[in-house]
Order: sequence, then C-alpha cells, then structure tokens
Amino acid sequence: MRIYTRTGDDGTTSLFGGQRLSKDDLRIEAYGTLDELNVCIGALGAHAAVTDSPDLPFLRSVQSDVFSWGSHLATTDPKMAQHLPVVPSERIAEMEAWMDEKNEALDALTQFLLPGGHAAIADAHACRVVCRRAERRVISLSSNADIPEGLLAYLNRLSDVFFVWSRVLHQALNVTEIPWKSAP
Repeated sequence: MRIYTRTGDDGTTSLFGGQRLSKDDLRIEAYGTLDELNVCIGALGAHAAVTDSPDLPFLRSVQSDVFSWGSHLATTDPKMAQHLPVVPSERIAEMEAWMDEKNEALDALTQFLLPGGHAAIADAHACRVVCRRAERRVISLSSNADIPEGLLAYLNRLSDVFFVWSRVLHQALNVTEIPWKSAP
C-alpha cells in the first residue's frame, strides 16, 4: 500500500466517512494536536520502558485513549462513530486515583516548578503543555461543532496526570525539583 495519495496536495484532508476539510480547519487542528500529544506520550513511555516503570501500562492506556479520542474527532458521521473505540467512562476516576496515590508519596507542593532536570521530566512537561493545547483546540472546535461527551474533562485531568508524573520522576530519579523564582 502506498503511503502517499496526493489527495491532500490541494490543502484538504478526509475525515472518516469521506468528508473533505481544509487542513487548517478547527476539527483537523483539534485531532492533529491529539496526534502530537500521542507522540509526546510515546517519548515519555520510552523513558518508562527503560526504567521498567510499573506505571507504563497506565501510560499506555491513556495513550490509547488519546488515539481513540482523536478518531472520534476525525468523523462527523454518526454511523462511523458507532464503530470507533470507546474510552472507558471510569478512566477519569482511574486518573484521579493514580494521582492521589502518587501524591501521597510526594513532598507538599509549595511553589511553582520549572520543567527540567532530566529529559524524562522535560518530556512529562511536554506532554502536559501539548495536552493543554489540545484542550484549547477542542474548546475552540466545541464553539461550532459537537465534540465527544467527556473529552474536555478527560484532557483537563490528563494534563494534571502529566504534572504529577513529572514530580514522580523527580523523586524516582533523585533529581531536585527546580523552583520558579521571579526575576529580581
């Protein structure tokens, strides 16, 4: 199978179901940003795989969720949507439980933190900010189109997961968190 089709050479792309949209359409922007987030999660997962992290299966489940959410944004055809994978409704509660468990072992957060100190920590923050951007893109789309129920709450919670993940990495890697200090 050829990867290139030449059908996008005019600046358009197809949704599931065949509808063509401009590549800068809000819908394409929204699911394209979810695709970027998926790549960032993959980079974070590479660190987790190397360290044999027990949290890798959890990370892979949210990575699959992000892919599923993107597939839902990539169609406006209700008949097509019926055949797409569904993100489990309990996933937000699972994310909250994961964060609560991890937070118990972390020092209290008393100040803003700067991303960095290790590549894995920076990748966790990259996931966080791309997730926030995806959330903004989905909000923009929602002003003129229906979006999947639960997606905004999911993205809001997921960005928090990545922040907690960064703090867990600081602790696991024995890397001191970098406090933000305002300029003198």
